[in-house]
Amino acid sequence: MVPLTARVEATATEPWHPSVRAAFAPHAPLGNRYGHPVCSQEFLDALWELDDETGHQIGGHVHSVQDPVEIEIAEAVLDGEVSWEGPRLAEEAGNWVLLAQFGSEDAADMMWGDAGVLYWLIRPEDLAERRFERAMFTWQCF
Repeated sequence: MVPLTARVEATATEPWHPSVRAAFAPHAPLGNRYGHPVCSQEFLDALWELDDETGHQIGGHVHSVQDPVEIEIAEAVLDGEVSWEGPRLAEEAGNWVLLAQFGSEDAADMMWGDAGVLYWLIRPEDLAERRFERAMFTWQCF
């Protein structure tokens, strides 16, 4: 059984998200599967069926199209000068929360790459202090 804390923090289709990885395999490299049932193909397929649309949202958990968006932001903040195996990248990735995401939508004539999604993440302390100029942007597409 998956602990409640991991289920609450998990991003629907990413059992290798930094917070989930920390709960099940804290020493596993970021972005990789590790030896736990939450990384089995059967489990991943079941999660994918539950989360078949990224859509638009303000706050909440990121619905990444590719790898965890928090890792992309952390790499950018650290100027790409950090190893995926080191703890520094995982620590920085954990410092970011979703501010907003906007998915491609034909009805609004919004297409980001190949049906992609735009993401803005922010540190919780910057959100609390309304320092939106410190938010970071990235995008992913299918």
